[in-house]
Amino acid sequence: MKRNLIQQTSLSLGVVVAGALAFGATPAMAQKVKMAVPTFLTGAAGPAFGIPARNGAELIVRGINKGELPPPYNMPGLAGRQIDLVLYDEAGGPTKQVTELRNKVQKQNVDLVVGYISSGTCAAVTRAAEELKILTIETVCGTPRVFEEIDKNPKYVFRTMNHATASNVSAAHYVKQKFGGAAKGFVGLNQNYAWGQDSWRDFELAMKVLSPKTTASKKQQFPKLFSGQYGSEISALMRSKQGLVHSSFWGGDLEALIAQGNARGLFKRKKFVLTVGETVAYRLGKKFPQGHMVGARGPYGMYAVDNKNPLNVWFQREYRKAYGEPPSQPGYQYAQGILGAKYAYDKAAKAAGKFPTTDQVVAALEYATFPTFVGTVNMGLSKGHQGLTDDLWGVTVWDESRGEMVAKDVVTFKPECIMPPEGVDSISWLKGGMKGAKCGM
Repeated sequence: MKRNLIQQTSLSLGVVVAGALAFGATPAMAQKVKMAVPTFLTGAAGPAFGIPARNGAELIVRGINKGELPPPYNMPGLAGRQIDLVLYDEAGGPTKQVTELRNKVQKQNVDLVVGYISSGTCAAVTRAAEELKILTIETVCGTPRVFEEIDKNPKYVFRTMNHATASNVSAAHYVKQKFGGAAKGFVGLNQNYAWGQDSWRDFELAMKVLSPKTTASKKQQFPKLFSGQYGSEISALMRSKQGLVHSSFWGGDLEALIAQGNARGLFKRKKFVLTVGETVAYRLGKKFPQGHMVGARGPYGMYAVDNKNPLNVWFQREYRKAYGEPPSQPGYQYAQGILGAKYAYDKAAKAAGKFPTTDQVVAALEYATFPTFVGTVNMGLSKGHQGLTDDLWGVTVWDESRGEMVAKDVVTFKPECIMPPEGVDSISWLKGGMKGAKCGM
């Protein structure tokens, strides 16, 4: 597939100058905005998650720099300046990523950071980003702890999508709608770190509220992240009495689980709730189990089927053309974060009448509602720093005419139904019976 999209992101000098002049700049001021984008380029998290995220980032940067996007994003650049994309590897663990962030800010003089996938990484870099006063838009990180525990008064850190609580509450709603009392019990298989622990906790608590008679097994499994071999875990699931399995596995772990589980008939005997299952559905094709519930942590990937949205038409067409495959959720999520940056820079520049400062961009993004490929993102929680979107769930089925895995029986859940209200942390909200949730379905 075409890999050299970064080389396509530069415009001619005349277009750069024209964009700069549109905001009152002189040709001498036609500088670039240096954007650091961390994603998993190596390791088990790379093929199914980090590389599609990279692809989405490269594609949207190309579109922004060349002015290819439909309105309201059709003016080239960020506030008229071209993006200088600095991609780097998120692999190596949280401590390494804090060091990388400091290096990018203090030595390479990046203007903003957009990215991060791992919840463990986000938990570590959030404090450092606030200390460095660097605009940081977290694009994926699932853990609700970012703004509920680590950074309760954020200024420079944003997240442009729902956190994991939304995914698991909507999953519990979907299970109730699809199975009612038929699901007599459920068990969990989740990775042993923040993402897996939070995901299981939120799903179990939500099920207690929505389907109290559908109880959890007392024997939960939390294997080490990216261990790769799940023979004993599969054996335990095959022996379990519960018919429903909740799993937030992602990356290489999810692909390994599916390959090893298929070989032993696991997916024919158990019904799975895969909170990020969509990430590997296109990669695995017919090898991905059919008839199982899959999430995309929002309206992304196989749920982004709105052909009436010009932004999505552009993204789907250009992504497939560039990479020879459909865009899965990581590509959408990274592109969405970068689109949020463009919205904020352009809005801040218009208000200032010149190229904006970081603080002006921050102010423009707080409590913003900006259009994307999949509807709108509302930065409505955590003092305007936590994004809100719809969340969708469906059941996998192979579409022979498209040659792709698709979702059927799709249900949309609004953010006011599945995310805690402002000022209430996820655990308290769930344990308190999800008071204030507006689920007019």
